[in-house]
Amino acid sequence: MHLLPDAWTWDMWFVDDGRQFHAFYLKASRALIDPDRRHLRASVGHAVSDDLHTWTELADAFVPSDGPAFDDLAIWTGSVLRGPDGDWRLFYTGCSRARPEVQRISVARSRDLLTWTRDAGAPVLEADPTWYERLGDSAWDNETWRDPWVFRSGDEWHMLLTARARDGEPRGRGVVGHAVSTDLDRWDVRAPLSAPDTGFGQLEVLQLAEVEGRLVLLFSCLGAELSDGRRATDDRGGIWSLPVDSPTGPFDVGRATRLTDHRWYAGRLVEDRAGRWNLLAFRNEDDDGAFVGGIGDPVPVTWDGERLVLAGYDISSGMAPHARHRLTGE
Repeated sequence: MHLLPDAWTWDMWFVDDGRQFHAFYLKASRALIDPDRRHLRASVGHAVSDDLHTWTELADAFVPSDGPAFDDLAIWTGSVLRGPDGDWRLFYTGCSRARPEVQRISVARSRDLLTWTRDAGAPVLEADPTWYERLGDSAWDNETWRDPWVFRSGDEWHMLLTARARDGEPRGRGVVGHAVSTDLDRWDVRAPLSAPDTGFGQLEVLQLAEVEGRLVLLFSCLGAELSDGRRATDDRGGIWSLPVDSPTGPFDVGRATRLTDHRWYAGRLVEDRAGRWNLLAFRNEDDDGAFVGGIGDPVPVTWDGERLVLAGYDISSGMAPHARHRLTGE
């Protein structure tokens, strides 16, 4: 189930340049032995594919800065898009050696998706305490402000973020953080697009997509980070989905349903060349509970009433029991 024999790979995001699919993913060496150590050693790997099944690994895309800087320890999850000027932009999460518990957002640029340069003039986006929990505001041991997902709606660019509200039960404070820009350079942090106390301690790796003509919000949350109320009816975490009416909310996260169990995590929806939507995710745990760290094959998704489901799969038996997992090194 491993994408790479020498490295764990986990959270990923994709972009289609019109010729190939590009996968960017968090990556850390298996020489660390303990997979829990991977988070503060993470950089961004890069692979390309023609069909979302067979991937060719390229040189790593992005690594922590030399510092001292907000991103001189680890690079965490982001998203890639092409701006009106033709430049590709990688919006990413950074962690610093000085304050590893605090997460912040910035951007790098590329002309070819291969070589990325930090945008020296770009602001570093932080959680605004007007609406969002900061380090020390609760029992959480970090300041959650990460996983930027950027898209355009109307005349503005919107950024969805993993964030927590200032108030509420600690394992119920997860909200959809929000920032807005007119030019992809200057960002205005706004109030969250969802309310707290909907059952989630955090909404990780957010994505908004339109599947079969209907908008859906995707996020991930593990069982240990669910509220007591939600765990009373289903204590398993995993990848969650929510049908939405507007790309800019408000989002009723309390209506979210589980798409996979905890064995698959940080899912992304990707449209293939035939126009079918698929879920790609990383293998979080094997059947014995051990961390795996590898990206699975695409699994088709469809709507079943108000619920997004994996087409032809039963989540109780794993996402894709016969999926192929391979990577060429050409």
